Amino acid sequence: MGERSRWLCESTKDLSRLLVQRVERLHGQLLRLVLRIDSGSTAVMGVVLITASGLLASPTGMPVAFSVGFGIYQLAGAAALAFVATRPAIPPGLGWTVVGLNVVSGLGCLGVTATDLISLTTFGTAFMIVGAAVAAVYAALEYTGLRRTIEAGDSRTAEAR
Repeated sequence: MGERSRWLCESTKDLSRLLVQRVERLHGQLLRLVLRIDSGSTAVMGVVLITASGLLASPTGMPVAFSVGFGIYQLAGAAALAFVATRPAIPPGLGWTVVGLNVVSGLGCLGVTATDLISLTTFGTAFMIVGAAVAAVYAALEYTGLRRTIEAGDSRTAEAR
């Protein structure tokens, strides 16, 4: 094999390694990116629910105590999501827990609308349904990011990049 052929083979191998590394990095970044966005939007919603609980009571039908409690739950969830997103490695079990909790949160929002536990207004019902949809979207995106990370060959962790 001539010098040029060897150089071309080595360059092709190097390029292939770089592409594989980049794809693996993107898989890990999707999960981490969605976790960060989920954390930020959840924190904003928690702050809104707490600080505007009095203003939200009439248009939504949510009692102030419910709104404040729900806001505290949101802030705790946001902190947990931020913690997971900043770990050097995200174990799959922790990722599955996040997906499951988003599903449970979405079902909880739907449960509030389906019961007479709280007399929600039409706007309040829509507010909770939108909350359920947002939780479902995050669950689906986090599920996708986690599956991609695992399928990329690192079934142990989603490494920080």
